[in-house]
Amino acid sequence: MRRVDRATAPPPGDLVEPGSKGLIELEKSRAHIADPEKSKKAYPFKAYKADGVKAALHGLFHGKCAYCESYYQAQAPVDVEHFRPKGAVEGEDDHPGYWWLAMAWDNLLPSCIDCNRRRRQKTPSPKISLSELNEAATETMNTGKKDAFPVAGTRAIGETDNIGGEDAYLIDPCREDPADFLEFYINHARPIGLVLPKTRKGGSGSVPDTGNTDQIISNARARKNAVRGAVSIQVYGLNRWGLVQERTRILQRLEFLRQLVLKIDQTSSRLAELEDERATGACKALDDLVELIIAEMAAMAEPEQPYSALAQQWITAFKQELATSTATI
Repeated sequence: MRRVDRATAPPPGDLVEPGSKGLIELEKSRAHIADPEKSKKAYPFKAYKADGVKAALHGLFHGKCAYCESYYQAQAPVDVEHFRPKGAVEGEDDHPGYWWLAMAWDNLLPSCIDCNRRRRQKTPSPKISLSELNEAATETMNTGKKDAFPVAGTRAIGETDNIGGEDAYLIDPCREDPADFLEFYINHARPIGLVLPKTRKGGSGSVPDTGNTDQIISNARARKNAVRGAVSIQVYGLNRWGLVQERTRILQRLEFLRQLVLKIDQTSSRLAELEDERATGACKALDDLVELIIAEMAAMAEPEQPYSALAQQWITAFKQELATSTATI
């Protein structure tokens, strides 16, 4: 999951233009929810699935799922997903759903079917250590968002309620930076594409409270962010085994390129010690090759690439590793 600036894409006309299907359906849904007989059933919204809406979401997210960054067209047509569910809320039988947000542009996200629909998925068992993790060490469990929307605050149940007071657990990549809540497991010796809750700023682990008020507040925020990260991983199914495998392939490619850079840099350093004109030329050629490899790494973190957040975190760590090198990303 990566941060996406929704402000770069205006609301589609299908939702907001005068006389649009979106506005017409919103008015009809108000009448529907006010009718005691009709309100027992969810209003059959359709306008949010208009071609114009799908095209706008496709462009904004580069054809990727908002949650897992997979190219959804490789497996199935996109699900236009409601961050706040439109017709029901899991675990609250009397809640009508956030019907008034069914056509709201800032409540719509593109999703693959595995992140959006409740499905049984192979997922790494929490009883297994990372060193033992493989496909055999998975459990089949239900994941996928569907109507789930857990909150810590006061649930909004009507159009005039303040949704800002809900204190939602799930991460919306258009409202906040997922990197504040999630981090990927990076292990050069054994690459595996797991995403983990981010438990403190800058990496995993806890920072003791020192009595300093700012530190206590910072730690409390970090703990809350870690909880939100864990809930989002579970609800969206971000560690389903097929997804872990795809991210692992990205990591393996990056690790291969990393080894090339380190080997070439080592060879270049040895040649430089010869103080020979031919060696100098060879060093320049090797340095140029390193630049090309690093550019290839950087391209994997571009917003249009799948699993770009994973690649970006890996590259940031590699840049630190190369802090004393002349190569730059």
